[in-house]
Amino acid sequence: MYRLNVGRLREIAARRDDKTAYAVAKRSGISVSSAYRILGGQAQPDLNSALLIAQAYDLDIRTVMDPVEDEEEPAGVAA
Repeated sequence: MYRLNVGRLREIAARRDDKTAYAVAKRSGISVSSAYRILGGQAQPDLNSALLIAQAYDLDIRTVMDPVEDEEEPAGVAA
């Protein structure tokens, strides 16, 4: 499983003077509301949004995504 490294994305965006979620949304083409949720840490981007963000900043997507260990599923939940 992977998660967006919001701090890293903010640093990279700031290098291009994109210091707000609105600016990231406009550059990448994702919705403004999604950008606010993603940069606010309230949501993770879907694959399409993550790819759009990476493409907008000319990045390999792995630059802004960090691997995380799978969380164990609660008992009784089928895989």
